Amino acid sequence: MTEHLSKEDVARLLSDPSPSTRADLAVKVARHFDSDTLSPSERRLAEDIVRVMVNDAVVRVRQSLAENLKTSPSLPRDIALTLARDVEAVAIPILSVSTVLTNADLVEIVRTGTDAKHTAIASRETVPASVADALIEVGSEGAVAALVANEGADLGEGSLGRVIDRFGDSETVQEPLVHRAHLPITIAERLVAVVSEKLRQHLVSNHELPAKVAADLILQSRERATVSLLTGENDERALERLVAQLSRTGRLTPSLLVRSLCTGDIAFFEMAMSHLANVPLTNARLLIHDAGRLGLKSLYDKAKLPPALLPACRIAIDVLKETPYDGEAHDQERHRRRLIERILTQYEDLAQEDLDYLLDKLGDMIHRDDAAA
Repeated sequence: MTEHLSKEDVARLLSDPSPSTRADLAVKVARHFDSDTLSPSERRLAEDIVRVMVNDAVVRVRQSLAENLKTSPSLPRDIALTLARDVEAVAIPILSVSTVLTNADLVEIVRTGTDAKHTAIASRETVPASVADALIEVGSEGAVAALVANEGADLGEGSLGRVIDRFGDSETVQEPLVHRAHLPITIAERLVAVVSEKLRQHLVSNHELPAKVAADLILQSRERATVSLLTGENDERALERLVAQLSRTGRLTPSLLVRSLCTGDIAFFEMAMSHLANVPLTNARLLIHDAGRLGLKSLYDKAKLPPALLPACRIAIDVLKETPYDGEAHDQERHRRRLIERILTQYEDLAQEDLDYLLDKLGDMIHRDDAAA
């Protein structure tokens, strides 16, 4: 160890025991703490020096030790724990990366530590379930947001449910939670009710949701776009991005197309058909609205959609042409009600889930009409 900690170093420390000298010595010892060249006696000496320095009155000295020992696999656990219990400037380097601390050690720090310490633990490369649960129980909004943003955190369905229980209304927590690589379906469904429209779209496009829930969310998000279409303000680029994203994640289903028509969103149907058939949007529109009725079929076949649903699409498009919005109060609701009623009475080959969906929608509309009356 002589080339690392010499007699001159000791002499210098004795003659000049200033904080600066002690900090320099701390760095020197720490940097060579894991060296393979240390003999057993030299390692014991190094550990003895470190044990003295972890109690140094000057934070700078202890901080130098922590910064230079944080990744050491040879650091004795008692020293690591002493540093982790220290003030934040000393503790955070150890809490962020040290692998010698046990799960129990980390839980203890969570129970007794500060918000900054919690956030450091939440951001570790891996966070075991027991540590994550402790953070969820007592951590601040910021610490829990850091935890759910960490893909290395072991967060099961129960843990995520408790996150929503505590911070379901927090946008700070919602954002990283929605963007986790995987969410249990029950958690995704709970988030649907509390997050913004932008985050709902991410849920639909990137996480598994029941077909009915996903369709409702997609179509609800299109309400404003449908109204904009009527006033000439529809954002085609945003709609194109939505359709492409749904296609990539397998959500651009035939059922969704029929349902979009039943809610009067012809713009969504046109963009989806353009994408699925790989034809320009202008051409898709011409074929969909072809008075000769062969255009829709040719486009539909090119999109490789199930033939059984073509009549339902045709009925919906015909109704859209025949019954334009009247501009009176609740005209959209009345229009959709007529459209759904027509499909239900003229088309018998709907899948049971689509039939149930349309009947639910029709029931909702009738209920609203009765309430308005």
